Amino acid sequence: METNNYYIHGVNGPVITVRGGRSLPMMSLVYVGNDKIPGEVVSANGDTAIVQVYEDSAGLGKGQPVISTGRPMSVLLGPGMISNIYDGIARPLRTIAGMTGSFITKGITLPALDLEKLWDVNIEVKDGDDAKGGMIFARTMESDAIEHRCMLRPDLKGKFIEVKPSGRYKVTDVIAQIVDERGRKTPLMLAQEWPIRRPRPCLKRLPITRPLVTGQRVIDTLFPVGKGGCAAIPGPFGAGKTMVQHQLAKWSDADVIVYLGCGERGNEMTQVLDEFAELKDPKTGHLLMERTILIANTSNMPVAAREASIYTGMTIAEYYRDMGYHVALMADSTSRWAEALREISGRLEEMPAEESFPAYLPSRLAGFYERAGYMETLSGAEGSITVIGAVSPQGGDFSEPVTQNTKRFIRTFWALDRSLAYARHFPSINWTTSYSEYFIDLKDWYENNFGSGFTKMRQQIIDILGKESSLMEIVKLIGADILPDDQKLIIETAKVIRQGYLQQNAFHKTDTYMPPEKQMIMLEVILYLFEEAKKLTSRNIPLNQLVATGVFSALYRMKFDLGEGQTKDYFIKLIDDSISKVLEGNE
Repeated sequence: METNNYYIHGVNGPVITVRGGRSLPMMSLVYVGNDKIPGEVVSANGDTAIVQVYEDSAGLGKGQPVISTGRPMSVLLGPGMISNIYDGIARPLRTIAGMTGSFITKGITLPALDLEKLWDVNIEVKDGDDAKGGMIFARTMESDAIEHRCMLRPDLKGKFIEVKPSGRYKVTDVIAQIVDERGRKTPLMLAQEWPIRRPRPCLKRLPITRPLVTGQRVIDTLFPVGKGGCAAIPGPFGAGKTMVQHQLAKWSDADVIVYLGCGERGNEMTQVLDEFAELKDPKTGHLLMERTILIANTSNMPVAAREASIYTGMTIAEYYRDMGYHVALMADSTSRWAEALREISGRLEEMPAEESFPAYLPSRLAGFYERAGYMETLSGAEGSITVIGAVSPQGGDFSEPVTQNTKRFIRTFWALDRSLAYARHFPSINWTTSYSEYFIDLKDWYENNFGSGFTKMRQQIIDILGKESSLMEIVKLIGADILPDDQKLIIETAKVIRQGYLQQNAFHKTDTYMPPEKQMIMLEVILYLFEEAKKLTSRNIPLNQLVATGVFSALYRMKFDLGEGQTKDYFIKLIDDSISKVLEGNE
């Protein structure tokens, strides 16, 4: 570390003015004050630098020393991150809790990984092999669900020498050397450091052609997100943003989950920790935590660490993407991150833009979401990062700056509705204001995996819901009784779609997750009833006679009963029998 006689000149909350010696490098890591609080240089002007610190600045005073590391804010990447819980700057919270109790001691600095644990490592290279950035040189089982593929840093190139045999090693043990064309040697370890604000390189960005399958019907059917894409979940307090993200973390077909609690309440993060510690992973049969990394930066933690937390989470996600895994990054919520930006910007006395957010808010959001994608990695594998960011607009106002700027950089918008949430309709995704621009790109995948008629059925469902929305305006004015039967059928069918298909019970063992093949069956049955009922109404047979048979009510329960002893043929026969009963009564 460099000392260079840097000292504190002024303190303004988490913003520290530093002087002494030559200018500190921008975005470099420093340790501030007698307690050595970690911080990052955000402005440099001559011999004066501005540092944002990642802990409470109480106790800091003018003249206290500042130590420069000369390197950027980085995270140590390697075996041991899976199932771990970190704060916003990648300090392991479990380890800290064991050392200091429930609260983080000021100035404590610990590596993200356990440096003493031994890993059973299979070395896959030998002396004389060519070494190039991003290649996989060793493997170890990080958990029962995830194999850790140790990679060369992207900037390394040369040949392997002094390669050790497979065996048990710590993450900091030197297991080989890389010698470049000039004869310079670089020691090779299982772990590597990477600056959190610098995207990790890849070979090329690939088109998005497959969805992130979530098992949530309203998402998979109407508003899918591509694997490697970006989605936003805006909604007011209590609308169910965290619940949706929990469901996606539990059930999406991602290999690795990075769950980022950015500025959320401590009790919500506690619920996440408790639930994830007990949940069984349906993919592996093991605990869900065995393929999950949690980053907890709650609302009572320093705002500067909250601002850094999303970059910490993204860097970890990119690291697992480079191994060839499909990663889902849940950011809850980006509004709290934007508020941290606003607070720091205000203390830096920067010119405010709309609603006092800094003028660079759009570019920061763009920089975050653009790190998502479906990539060909440097090792030649395919990996992806799907970003799902929650947005918490005040009062549910989607016209506020964070929501509006987020919409510029995402292609799936799941707008949560407070009235649906209060009616206990979950997920409370409003089907009239939400949208997905990925479906055209994913159409071939859906036709191959859901069935050749899926696109047509999906459009029928959207049309029925759209017509119902228009008809309900009339119903509010004059009532439903005056409507003709063909319009009453639209309303009845839309009710089945809303309550029997789009509504999903996260706590029901059957309904919490539904695979694509069952979703397809439900669509086929609902639309079969719609088409058969249309034939009745075209013959001037009153619709209420078909409703009286209970067939519509039976389809409300189909999501619970399908696969529990009742098949598609059972429901088709139920519809046919109901139609026959009505016809017999009208002969």
